[in-house]
Amino acid sequence: MNSSSTRRQATRAKLYEAAVTLIAEQGFSATTVDEIAERAGVAKGTVYYNFKSKTELFEELLRFGVGLLTASLQEAADEAERRGGTKIEALDGMIRAGLVFIDRYPAFTQLYVAELWRTNRAWQSTLMVVRQQAVAVVETVLREGVERGELSEEIDIPLTAAALVGMVLVAALDWQAFQRERSLDDVHAALSRLLHGRVGGC
Repeated sequence: MNSSSTRRQATRAKLYEAAVTLIAEQGFSATTVDEIAERAGVAKGTVYYNFKSKTELFEELLRFGVGLLTASLQEAADEAERRGGTKIEALDGMIRAGLVFIDRYPAFTQLYVAELWRTNRAWQSTLMVVRQQAVAVVETVLREGVERGELSEEIDIPLTAAALVGMVLVAALDWQAFQRERSLDDVHAALSRLLHGRVGGC
């Protein structure tokens, strides 16, 4: 990668970080390009050099952020495979990877979850695409678990994958907002028990 490309990536990363923090604080409509530029420490023209509009910046922010989440989930699945672990162990590793991501990027996660519920946004189609990329990683592990006989053939793979991703997102946001005294290990252990079906003590 050449130096100009590296610099552009670094600039975009600063703009993403500034945008996600401001939008999480005050909403998309109230956030201006001037504010994003100021928070990122760049000239306003730099924003428009990298993105045609504030909407395009936000769309690319969603792609970038969910791309990082998807990559971390995939890495957890691959790591379990390298160790010769079961698909349940892979899913458990993915839950932890998701929690680590959310702990590192809480503002992005809050923004992403909020946007999932809005249907009148210009970036709705982009949001659906990137959401499906993350869920698809979980679907693949579930499907392989069924094929190997580790999981029941009766499970609804798309719905179960979406439920697992949703469980991690919502539980982690609740942890971040209301239960900060808990450690990441505590939250992971609780979700791991849910995954293993031991909530009722069975």
